[in-house]
Amino acid sequence: MLAIGLAVDLALGEPPPAIHPVVWAGKLGLALERLAPKRGAGRQLLYGGGMVFSSVAIFGVGAWLLLRLLASWSPWAGLLVGGLLLKTTFAVRGLEGAARRVRDPLMAGDLGAARRELRSLVSRDASQLGSGLVAAAAVESLAENTNDSFVAPLFFYALLGVPGALGYRVLNTFDSMIGYRGHYEYLGKAAARLDDLANLIPARFTGLLIVLAAPLAGGCLGRAWRLLYHEHAITESPNAGWSMAAMAGAVGVRLEKVGHYVIGERLPAPAASAIDRAIRLMRRAVVLAIALYIAVEVPFGVYLA
Repeated sequence: MLAIGLAVDLALGEPPPAIHPVVWAGKLGLALERLAPKRGAGRQLLYGGGMVFSSVAIFGVGAWLLLRLLASWSPWAGLLVGGLLLKTTFAVRGLEGAARRVRDPLMAGDLGAARRELRSLVSRDASQLGSGLVAAAAVESLAENTNDSFVAPLFFYALLGVPGALGYRVLNTFDSMIGYRGHYEYLGKAAARLDDLANLIPARFTGLLIVLAAPLAGGCLGRAWRLLYHEHAITESPNAGWSMAAMAGAVGVRLEKVGHYVIGERLPAPAASAIDRAIRLMRRAVVLAIALYIAVEVPFGVYLA
């Protein structure tokens, strides 16, 4: 299943939205959000928790039932559909493509186009960002999404199979939709806290994988480790700083979100070329994650057999 999922992701990228389970989860989230109570912190908190748990259960249990049914009919059908479902939790090619669409106009000097393309990677307002901050945001997104779009789904696949990986992606989608402060302070609190909990281990793995991948991609392992060790807690998120600090050190650039944090303050601001280096690091980290999965999961599976 993992081989099928990886091959489809790298060869074809994202499936059409009409058949993408994560897109379906987003549409379900929007529908449930419209029904959410407008007032009352307690009511919003309970409703938000119900949104998350019910949606994760629908997709996770649904995937489990579908694969059980297919496997009882034909093991090969279960294997194929399981691999295709698993692919929808990965977005390596899509992430790389989105980063390149920011890099290309930056290299051509078209800052306006780069700002517009950045919207597919980050939620922050990019309208006033200079070229260095646009490049920094793209590098940050590559670092954080190495976890969200590959390492964490792989982690939950190893623990709970395809239903676990898909359930994680549904939770992560809800966090990106409503799991932040302001208008969604209480409605999104459950999504935000559960996403923090789900990423507690994978995010730290991702940071270490980026450190180990640094020399394989022409980066600096020592600097990546130092920033990971000293600056992983700079961000408000308890998890995002691990991969971002490692990436900043490995690539050798300063990552900054104005008014929030600066990682690698003494390093130079990134140019467009830093996005290419971050893409190479992401690829190497993905390969190392697969190697770690094989080294741990395959012998364990043979033992259980």
